[in-house]
Amino acid sequence: MSSSRPRAGRTGAPRTDAPARDIPATGLAAPLNPRRIAALVGLAVLGALVGIAGTLVQPAWFPGGLLLALLASAGLFYGGRCLMGTQTGAIAPAAGWLISVILLLGGRPEGDYVFGDELGLALFMLGGMAIAVICATLSRMPQLGADSGRPGK
Repeated sequence: MSSSRPRAGRTGAPRTDAPARDIPATGLAAPLNPRRIAALVGLAVLGALVGIAGTLVQPAWFPGGLLLALLASAGLFYGGRCLMGTQTGAIAPAAGWLISVILLLGGRPEGDYVFGDELGLALFMLGGMAIAVICATLSRMPQLGADSGRPGK
């Protein structure tokens, strides 16, 4: 049974003493920002350049070149993530990297590839994609100066 009396503290009118909260839209709901778009395009181009450089370095000095190429890729992906503060910061250079590596993987009509051997090819492709996924799925970056909300801190 419900009574027609309002509950204690509830008048049915909106609260007028509550502070206005302006919550900015994030992700796909955020308005387009030309600087952010330019930064993402720049990261994608930089990812393509790192992919091309890694493609050329990894077969030349096999174990060391492969590690150098993967470290450069990891640095770019993680740096993009930190710079932008979102997952798209890691995805944009990873997309540029992957496109350039796939295009170079196609080879020439004569049948030769830019990549040296099959082992280096597999390690470079799988390692680079694994690093891209790891950097894109990292937990949120900690905000400097943010209160943790724990009492007594």
